[in-house]
Amino acid sequence: MSELTMNTAMDALVFGDFQIPHSENNEYLTLQFSPSFGPRQKRWRNYGLSADFLGDYFAAFFPGTALPDSAINQQDTVKGAISYIANELLENAIKYTDESLVTPISISLYLQEDLITFRVVNHANESTANSYIDFVQRIITAEDIDALYTAQLEKAALGEGQSSMGLLTMIGDYQAQFAWRFTPDPSHHGAMVVDVLAYLKV
Repeated sequence: MSELTMNTAMDALVFGDFQIPHSENNEYLTLQFSPSFGPRQKRWRNYGLSADFLGDYFAAFFPGTALPDSAINQQDTVKGAISYIANELLENAIKYTDESLVTPISISLYLQEDLITFRVVNHANESTANSYIDFVQRIITAEDIDALYTAQLEKAALGEGQSSMGLLTMIGDYQAQFAWRFTPDPSHHGAMVVDVLAYLKV
């Protein structure tokens, strides 16, 4: 992971290599959700269905040929990876979103030649965003992601706050690379825009 960088012009905290792909040069798709529309249980189901849709849509760009030494073909592998990562990113955004702000959650996927970039944007109150920032710093400074995963697993078992297991699984099992940008929300005092990029090599 890259070191923390600071964009003083925009008062933004940036972690990692934060490079949003140019939409005009890539196949891309954006979905947007209202975090306060309808019962929470129904919304959670819709997020899962949306993640599966993104997996189906982008997997169609890949051949269905079998991978070496595997019973799974490339298309199925890409579909599973996209669905999992998209679902985890959405769930993470939901956990950190301040629903009282009535701001949407968006997820965009960009397809490049050998890279899929996920971008998820949500709005959180300052306290929640700072908690997220603290965990991002732990990830970036961790010498051993597996050890951090085990520590978070123990915290989850004890019910001590957010486990963030999905984020660590994406890094450990899918070799996803991440970048984050936290920017004060000019429209809502005491809130921050949380902008997350995940890079998946395919």
